[in-house]
Amino acid sequence: MNDAAAPHPRVPGWQTDGMITVLIADDEPPAVAELAFLLGKDERVGTIHRASSGAEALRILDHERVDALFLDIHMPGLSGLDIAGALSRAAHSPAVVFVTADEEHAVKAFDLAAVDYLLKPVRAERLATSVGRVIETLAIAETVPASLITVDVGGVKKMIRRDEVRYVHAQGDYARLHTEGASHLIRVSLAELEKQWAEAGFLRIHRSYLVSMSHVTKANLGAAQPTLTTNGAELPVSRRHLPAVREKLEATRIRPAL
Repeated sequence: MNDAAAPHPRVPGWQTDGMITVLIADDEPPAVAELAFLLGKDERVGTIHRASSGAEALRILDHERVDALFLDIHMPGLSGLDIAGALSRAAHSPAVVFVTADEEHAVKAFDLAAVDYLLKPVRAERLATSVGRVIETLAIAETVPASLITVDVGGVKKMIRRDEVRYVHAQGDYARLHTEGASHLIRVSLAELEKQWAEAGFLRIHRSYLVSMSHVTKANLGAAQPTLTTNGAELPVSRRHLPAVREKLEATRIRPAL
């Protein structure tokens, strides 16, 4: 098994090599070492990343594909609950297992859709059960069609259809999906969605906007600031993306205003 203390080139996913990549985050080095040792003995576990703080865990997640997080709840700065809360808004977030010395936050942990809750000291048999639950969760997630997106609504996970999305607005490392009557924030970049959703008719029209062209109701491309209207919102079209927008509109019922 590989034990990685620092980021390295991404490894194949658990679907292809049969092993999961995990990240352990705990501010107590002996606890990290013990959990890494136990996980390293499990043939279902491949690469193991280590973090001594919540901030370090997030830095690793920004550069590495991780299937499961084993998070200590009580850490200075960003706690395990803080990290799980942030990841709950992600389009494809890792499975989360909390590891703690008390049961005080168990209810909150499962509110954040944690896969499991382990009490310290962690027993090998109990950890093996937890790894099994992680793999079951990942397998279920793989069966969800790409046309469905997991979003957070009032702390509850729900699915929305991609064809409900009218347009997407970039907000830093997040993207806000705008449907007819609501909006949902997910942790994925606009550039990634642009690649994933191109075949579904979504087009990048601006550095901050991705639009479902089938939902465009008006185009004003001859103005000083070209725009497309969808879902009642008038969105800017950048000069860089204008040719692609014009080409796409030729195949639709929308005629650009001159």
